[in-house]
Amino acid sequence: MAFELPSLGTSSELLWSQPTWFNSTLPVTRMLKRAGLSIAPRNNEGQEHRNFNRLGRPNRIQIASQGVKNTEGHWPRSGRKEMRVFVAGASGAVGKRLIPELVKAGHKVIGMTRSAEKRELVQSMGADHVAADALDRQAVLREVRRARPDVVVHEMTAIPKVLNLRSFDREFALTNRLRTEGTDNLLEAAQAAGARRFVAQSYAGWPYARVGGQIKTEEDPLDPDPPAAFRTSLAAIRHLEATVTQTPGIEGIALRYGSFYGPGTSGEWMLDQVRKHRLPIVGTGAAVWSFIHVDDVATATLAAVEDGDPGIYNIVDDEPATVSEWLPELARIVHAKPPMRIPVWIARFAIGEAGVILMTEARGASNQKAKSRRVGAAMENLAGRIPT
Repeated sequence: MAFELPSLGTSSELLWSQPTWFNSTLPVTRMLKRAGLSIAPRNNEGQEHRNFNRLGRPNRIQIASQGVKNTEGHWPRSGRKEMRVFVAGASGAVGKRLIPELVKAGHKVIGMTRSAEKRELVQSMGADHVAADALDRQAVLREVRRARPDVVVHEMTAIPKVLNLRSFDREFALTNRLRTEGTDNLLEAAQAAGARRFVAQSYAGWPYARVGGQIKTEEDPLDPDPPAAFRTSLAAIRHLEATVTQTPGIEGIALRYGSFYGPGTSGEWMLDQVRKHRLPIVGTGAAVWSFIHVDDVATATLAAVEDGDPGIYNIVDDEPATVSEWLPELARIVHAKPPMRIPVWIARFAIGEAGVILMTEARGASNQKAKSRRVGAAMENLAGRIPT
């Protein structure tokens, strides 16, 4: 079966005529296409475009397994065991994309939300619904035991749609509790219920050490001395990853997602800010961002649920890009004014130290581990079957 992540800029999507172009535009183009925006191609009408990354290879992610993608856009099971999958954070940006994919793959899905008000939403996706506060240990134990899952998926966050970067840790306070207390409760419940695998959402980007290369792998250290603005949030990420991957008796997988775009994500807010000329380049704009479409997140997470080997994986697209590259290009494509440039010392007053780091020092992430290693027993080299 060929598990193929949605292309990160295929010939039908790429709008650039120069194959040697440093494709910082790829996530921008795809963001707009998936938002339903139409952009005229640069080259002659009807001419086929060819998309290459900066290494000269077509930008296409493919996971090799056994079989072929079917006409309905999902992947046949090829005899794999259907599982009971418990998804905590069922109504979030990832949960709403992941649950339908799990259901299509033939799994029995139980979706947990904090409020019973989300029952109809979760049931409309084909899953059973349970309501529990992730910070209520007894409630989580009760519901997970009742569900008897094979796999538990932790997609719980509480990130505001509009962040006050001057108070980064305060804005992430509830998310940090979900990554610490919530992880502990859910993992304890998974063990008590006899689950064999636990998949959790982490993050790739600013947590990496801001020294050395611009693109970081899973083997590179996280920031050993984070600024005060990030300290609590980074500690929560460390706790989640260590707890998930080091707990005996369960296959723990931490997926470090890149910056989301797509429906219901911060990418929509970003487009709005660019159109309104409110998103500036700070200093040199040297920070590197790694993006990932929320649909690709769901596909990668499905793969981890079904076949993932324990460990930590960066789940990002092929083309990390500096702010100074992707932000002006995004503005150009949406016909907005070019972004303003402001010095670091002024930006500190407006967006604080956290915001300055995100725009000037943050590192991008490499997806080579996911592409060069078997992500699971039935998966092989992600890049090994790239069309030429």
